[in-house]
Amino acid sequence: MANLEKHAPGTFSWAELGTTDAAGAKEFYAKLFEWTAEDMPMGEQGVYTILKLNGLEVAALYGLQEEQKKRGVPPHWLLYVAVSSADQTAARATELGAKVHAGPFDVFDYGRMAVIQDPQGAMFAIWQAGKHDGAQTKEVTRRHCWSELATTDLGKAQEFYTKLFGWTTNKQQFGPMEYTTWVNQGKPAGGALQMDAQWKGAPPHWMAYFSVASIEESTQKVSALGGAVCVPPTDIPGVGRFSVVNDPQGAVFSMIQPKM
Repeated sequence: MANLEKHAPGTFSWAELGTTDAAGAKEFYAKLFEWTAEDMPMGEQGVYTILKLNGLEVAALYGLQEEQKKRGVPPHWLLYVAVSSADQTAARATELGAKVHAGPFDVFDYGRMAVIQDPQGAMFAIWQAGKHDGAQTKEVTRRHCWSELATTDLGKAQEFYTKLFGWTTNKQQFGPMEYTTWVNQGKPAGGALQMDAQWKGAPPHWMAYFSVASIEESTQKVSALGGAVCVPPTDIPGVGRFSVVNDPQGAVFSMIQPKM
């Protein structure tokens, strides 16, 4: 199950947590997913923590800066898409109606990135790899396995992302809900769905999914570790079982037990 190859352009390559309590977050995810933490001092930017599973890099976290807190940025998971050129992709995103909130800028010699808000408001990042290509995956569980867009205008979102990344779409019906799978170079890259009244005014966003061996046990563990359950374990016909949870600092993520 090893996947240590480079991330092709258009694939989600990294997941990064911005949190109000880095120490608390490290403890929570260590107990939930058995991740270990390697701190990297970043000078005035604070500390960037690489999260590892059995020695391989799976994600990262950092403490939100005071300026971000003052702007009301909540704890959150940010998902990165691999690109060949951060500058060209950021420029194209602007042409398509998105806002570039940060960058493009170099992250030492690790790579070049930008943080972008799509036309409906969902935030994501792009990553042009240098020394750091992205997540290294070897385990089947306890890693980022899926990225899902919840948006207020699915049609316009499909137009934006297909033009930006060259994705195609595969549309499916799950009961009354239409679900879009993003396809990148013939492989599933993520998903998307239309938000309705049940979302109660939640903003458009990208959701990180992490794979687990038992959705019931992992969801119970989230609660025991001080997190909260937003959506209890629920079946996705033909796919598996998932839940939506908050970590103790409030960052939302999903877990999924794939159908074997």
